[in-house]
Amino acid sequence: MFRKLRSQLAAKSIVMYWAMSLIFLFSVRRARCQAVDAPTPQVGTVAGDATDPDGELIAGAKVVAAGPDGEDRITGSSDANGFFSITGLKPLEPYRIVVSAPGFAEWNTTVNLKPGQFLYLKGIQLEVADVVTAVSAATSEQIALQEVHDEEQQRIFGIVPNFFVVYDPNPQPLSAKLKFSLAFRAATDAVTIAGSAFIAGIDQAADTPAYQQGFKGYGQRFGAQYAGAFSDVMIGGAILPSLLHQDPRYYYQGTGTKRSRIRHAMLAPFLCRGDNGKMEFNYSSIGGDLGGAALANLYYPQTDRGTGMVFSTAAITTAGRIASTLAQEFLLRRLTPSAKQP
Repeated sequence: MFRKLRSQLAAKSIVMYWAMSLIFLFSVRRARCQAVDAPTPQVGTVAGDATDPDGELIAGAKVVAAGPDGEDRITGSSDANGFFSITGLKPLEPYRIVVSAPGFAEWNTTVNLKPGQFLYLKGIQLEVADVVTAVSAATSEQIALQEVHDEEQQRIFGIVPNFFVVYDPNPQPLSAKLKFSLAFRAATDAVTIAGSAFIAGIDQAADTPAYQQGFKGYGQRFGAQYAGAFSDVMIGGAILPSLLHQDPRYYYQGTGTKRSRIRHAMLAPFLCRGDNGKMEFNYSSIGGDLGGAALANLYYPQTDRGTGMVFSTAAITTAGRIASTLAQEFLLRRLTPSAKQP
C-alpha cells in the first residue's frame, strides 16, 4: 500500500515538473519575443487645398507623394472643394509632393514627417501653364502649289479643261514656275489636242487655209491650229505673265448684281490682277493673242499670210475669250463639279 502511494506521488511529481518546465519555457519565449519586436512607427499624413492663381479651388487635381524608393508612391486627388489628404507616408523619410491639373503647371514641395505627424500644406497655388502651340505654317509657294493642283482638276462636265479659273477671291500669287506648269498642263491636255484636231477637220471641210486636201493637208491644218493654240497659251499664260508679274487666271466673281458680273467678265481680257494684288492692264492676254496669231501666221500658206490676218485672228481670239469669261461667270461654274468651294 505504501509502495503504491509512493509510486503515485512520483508520477504526479514528474507531471508537475514537465508542466512547470513548459510554462517556464513559454514565458521565456514570450518575453524574448516582446523584447525583439519593436512597435511599428506611426505613418504620417499630408493635406492641403489646390487653388489657381485667383485663389479658386481646383477639383480633381492629381496629388502624388513619391518617396526615396521608386516603388514608394502614393497617389490621390482633390475633392469637389479642392481639398486632398494623402496618408501612409513613412516617418523620417523625404517625400516629394506633386500637385498637378490640366492647363496648370505643377506645384511641388518636399516633406519629411515625424511619426504620426499630420502636416497641412499651405500656399498650394497652381500657375497657368505656358501654352506652346506647334503651328505647321505652309509657305506661300506651298499654298499656291496646292491651289494650282486643285485648278488642274477642274473640268467642265468632268472632261473639258477649266484650269485657268480661280474661285477663291484671295488666292496666293503664282510663281513663274507655277505659271509655266499650269500653262503647259493646259496646252498639252488630251482634250486641248483633240479640240485642235476637231477645228482642223472643220477647216479641212471649208478648205481654209489654202492647204491641199487629203491627209497631208489635214496634218498641215492641224499643225497650224495646234501651234497657234499652244503658242497663245504659253505666251499669254506663262511667258508674259512671268515677265510682267501678272496673274493669267480668270477670277470668278459669282456675287453682286448681274450688271457688275457682266462688266467684270467682259473686262477680264483687258484687266487682270498683278502679282502684287493690284488691277493692271492685261498685257499678257492681249500679247498672248497677238503672239499666238503671229506665230500661226508663219505656218499658213503664203496666200493666207499678212498683217491683217494676224490682227483679225487676234481679235477673234480675244472675242472668244470674252465669250468664255461670260460663260465662266454665269454657266460653267455649275458645270464644273470638281471645282472646290472657296
